[in-house]
Amino acid sequence: MFLKNVKFKYVLVIETTIDAVRINFNTETLWVLNLILAFIMFGVALDITIDDFKRLVRNPKPVIVGVLSQFLVLPFITFLLVLILNPMPSMALGMFLVAACPGGNISNFISSLAKGNTALSVTLTANATLLAIFLTPLNLSLWGSLYEPTHMMLKEIAIAPLEMIELVALILGVPLIAGIWINHRYHQMARKLSKYLKIISLGFFICLILVVVFNNWMLIKEYLMYVFWIVLLHNAIAFLTGYSLSVVSKLSAPDVRSITIETGIQNSGLGLVLIFTFFEGLGGMAIMTAFWGIWHLISGLLLGSFWAYKPLQKKVNL
Repeated sequence: MFLKNVKFKYVLVIETTIDAVRINFNTETLWVLNLILAFIMFGVALDITIDDFKRLVRNPKPVIVGVLSQFLVLPFITFLLVLILNPMPSMALGMFLVAACPGGNISNFISSLAKGNTALSVTLTANATLLAIFLTPLNLSLWGSLYEPTHMMLKEIAIAPLEMIELVALILGVPLIAGIWINHRYHQMARKLSKYLKIISLGFFICLILVVVFNNWMLIKEYLMYVFWIVLLHNAIAFLTGYSLSVVSKLSAPDVRSITIETGIQNSGLGLVLIFTFFEGLGGMAIMTAFWGIWHLISGLLLGSFWAYKPLQKKVNL
């Protein structure tokens, strides 16, 4: 009984401490992150054509499955995972936010590496990005409100959904539309630019994440043990969600690979922007999302490399 009380008090102290932590991220750095995210999205959009949206009409099933996997099934399973694990409230909110974000921009590259359906991956990126303008704030608000500890936090923070929608539209929607328009009007130039812009912008993004981690290493190191296994489990479940749903839907092997990757690679950069803009860099939430941003690159590249050397099957079974 004594040990149980000591453990409870220790966990309570840790929760109170980590929720009081604010990650060091000043206004200037936040603006840089916003610009880099918009730049990355613009680089990805240069590969997107109007035909990618028409593909949704011609063959809607894979796209619908991918969107449902990202914006409905993954947030729901994340909610169940939070109920089972009962993590610290700020970390639970970070999990809800990551699950509410659209697929990460590197997913197209990993999908190509994994011999997936790259056209489907690009189409999902385009559609998910537009849907994220409304569905990311909606999912965060919905699932965060259904879990009592995070519901109380959302009430205290009192974020404005319309402001969040405006920010997501600005850093994702505007660059997406601009990139598609340039690709449509100046296709050859867009193809040449996209090869360099995606690499450069992604490099800047990785460097920025590393700078943030370096500047706050002592804080992150102190709490890393509390987020490490949760992120690994959550990310693995995200990949499994996309894989299972697409297999159950009887999609082709390339489609299965692309939807698996799109579901497991989340736009954690967007999550960080929202955290620093609306949640004042809330400790557990920011550490959870930042570590996800590092880990999903590693896990995604590992999965992509594994599939790169694994022959495609005509039919995929669970």
